[in-house]
Amino acid sequence: MTLRCETMLNVLDILASLYPSPKTALNHNSPFQLLVATILSAQCTDERVNEITKDLFPAFPTAHDLAKATFDELAPYVRSAGLWRSKASNLIKTAKILVDKYGGEVPRTRAELEALPGVGRKTANVVLANAFGIPALAVDTHVFRVANRIGLSNGTTPLQVEEQLMAVIPQEKWIDAHHWLIYHGRSLCRARRPLCDSCPLQPHCRYFQENQKRDD
Repeated sequence: MTLRCETMLNVLDILASLYPSPKTALNHNSPFQLLVATILSAQCTDERVNEITKDLFPAFPTAHDLAKATFDELAPYVRSAGLWRSKASNLIKTAKILVDKYGGEVPRTRAELEALPGVGRKTANVVLANAFGIPALAVDTHVFRVANRIGLSNGTTPLQVEEQLMAVIPQEKWIDAHHWLIYHGRSLCRARRPLCDSCPLQPHCRYFQENQKRDD
């Protein structure tokens, strides 16, 4: 069972006060660069991606530049990313599609984004929300864990959690809520040994309440 509407709004208010300036941790200067960074972020930390793109973006700042690159030219820049071979191949293929089909620009619909090599629903949602301000709620491992722990959702797949969150969170808060849940997952609601004693969401959190009952 998910949280009641009033409780859910209280949770969002607390998260907003904890993390007042929500934004993506991925460094970028254009929708294309955000798309590249998000593709690279699969099974890779944001910190590692930012280290990679620090050198990658000056070398290939636009889709036109990356579309001209060979695999061997791109490989040294992305080798430290997980699954780097498939990512390098997908990045070049995606850049070529962007140039050939969209004039080098990143499309603004989920369907068009998901048709690009290496782009799934989560990546598409990140780009829609952070590059274009289009309401979307990407579910990564942090969002999935924290939303289910608190009781904002109870889904067993990222898509289920996304749909449940969009049903209970006002659309104008989708983008911020994505970042709030990520920040909370990194700072307090960690995968291992969550810092429940320091968490102001205790009165509203399903995970905390259930553990309290077991301890009693």
